[in-house]
Amino acid sequence: MLDKIGEAFRKGIDKIASAILIDKKLIDEIIRELQRALLLADVDVALVKQISEEIRKEGSKKVKGIEKRELLIKLLYDKLLEILGESHDLKLKKGLNKIMLIGLYGAGKTTTAVKLANYFAKRGKKTCVIGLDVHRPAASEQLEQLAEKASIACFTDKQERDASKIWKKFEHDIAKYDVCIIDTAGRDVLDKKLVNEIKKLDKLIKPDYKLFVIAADIGQAAKKQASEMQKACKINGVIITRMDSSAKGGGALTACAETKAPVFFIGTGEKLADIEAFSSQAFIQRLLGMGDLHSLIEKVRNIVDERQEQKLKQKLEEGKFTLLELKEHLASMQELGPFDKLLGMIPGFGKINVSDNVLQKEQEKVKRWQYAIDSMTIEEIENPEIMEKESSRLQRVARGSGTTIGELRQLLAQYKLLKSLIKQGKNLENLGPDMLTSMSQKELMRFAKKFRKKFRL
Repeated sequence: MLDKIGEAFRKGIDKIASAILIDKKLIDEIIRELQRALLLADVDVALVKQISEEIRKEGSKKVKGIEKRELLIKLLYDKLLEILGESHDLKLKKGLNKIMLIGLYGAGKTTTAVKLANYFAKRGKKTCVIGLDVHRPAASEQLEQLAEKASIACFTDKQERDASKIWKKFEHDIAKYDVCIIDTAGRDVLDKKLVNEIKKLDKLIKPDYKLFVIAADIGQAAKKQASEMQKACKINGVIITRMDSSAKGGGALTACAETKAPVFFIGTGEKLADIEAFSSQAFIQRLLGMGDLHSLIEKVRNIVDERQEQKLKQKLEEGKFTLLELKEHLASMQELGPFDKLLGMIPGFGKINVSDNVLQKEQEKVKRWQYAIDSMTIEEIENPEIMEKESSRLQRVARGSGTTIGELRQLLAQYKLLKSLIKQGKNLENLGPDMLTSMSQKELMRFAKKFRKKFRL
C-alpha cells in the first residue's frame, strides 16, 4: 500500500543527502521520479502538478542559516504530509457513544463494524454492534458470526424489515454500553432511497459520529462519493478499507483530504485486529523506512486485552516464563500479521533487505514451534531445560509434532534468549510497548541492532 510513493520519496531524500552538488538537474530528476510514483498510486493529476511546481520553486530558494539539502528534505516531508492529509482523532465522550457506519455495497461495512467494536473493546470500553441492514440477504448472520468470534454483544432481528423498529426494540439494552457501532444498509449507488433511509435513522438515533466506509480500490472516485455523502448526510469522517491490497490507496486518501472529510481509521487486512487509527505522520515514518511504533503498539493492543496483559505481567514478575507463555506469544505474533509488516514498523528495521522467501520460512518456523509445544508433556513445558539433557525427549517430541531435532533446539535457544532478556530487564513493562515508546531514537537504533544479531532472519 503506497509502497511506490514511499520508495520514490526515500530515493529522493537519499539523493539529496548524498549529493555533492544540489542543482536544477538533480531536482528535476527527483521530481520526475515522484511524479511517476504519485500518478501510479492514482493521486490526482492536478495535485501532482501542483506539488511538482512547488518543489521546483522552493528548491531554487536560499534561506539564510539553513542548508539547501535540509530545506529540500523538509519540503519533501511536507508534500507527503499534504498528500496524505491531516490526522484526526475520534474522541469518545462519557456514557454511550453511537457510531453509525454508512456506505455503498461491497466496501466492507459489516466487517468494519465488528473490527471497530473490537478496537474499542480492547481499550477497555464496553462495546456492542447492531444490525440495521434490512435489505441485504444474510447481513444479520454475517454480523452475528463476526461479533461472536470477537466476543462482542450483537443486536439483530432477522424477521423485521424496518430498521427504525429494530433500533427502538434494542435501544434500552444499548444504553448500558460505552460504544455502539451501527451497521446500516448500502446501495450500488448513492441514490435518494439510501439518503432518505440514512436521514431517517440519523433523526431517530442521533449518532455522535456518521462514518462513511469506502474501499481503497475506488481511487479518485472517492472524491465524488465522499463529497456527495457529506452534502447529503453530513458525515463526520471516513474509514478506508482494503489498504493492504494492491489498490491505489493514494487516490482514496488524497480525495478525502481534498474534500476535507477526515480519515479516522483504515482497514489493513481481513483479521479482526486489522484496523488502525489513521495517522498521516505515522504513515510517513513507515513509508520512509523510519518505522511506526505507534501503529505497532496499537496493533498489539488490538490483539491482547488488558486482563491478558496483567495476567502475563504477574507471571513474568514471579519468574514463571515457561514454553506455555512462549506459545501464547507465538500465537499473538501470528495474529499480528506478516513479519514484513511488523519489521517495517520497528525503527531501524525498515531498511533491512529481507527476501519474502526468508520471511515465509520464519513464519512457517513459528507455526512448527507451536506444534512442537503442543506435543510436549506438562513437565517439559514448565522445565524445558530437561529436554536438552535427555535427547530421547527431543526425539519423541520431533516425531509427534512432525518437526526436526534441529528445529526443537532452535526453539529452546529462542526460549532461553527471551528468558535471559526478561531477567536482564527491570520488569515486564520495560520489555513491552512502554519500553519502546520511552526509548530515545538512539536507544531504539541500538535495540534494533541488538535484535538483528540475536534473531536470525
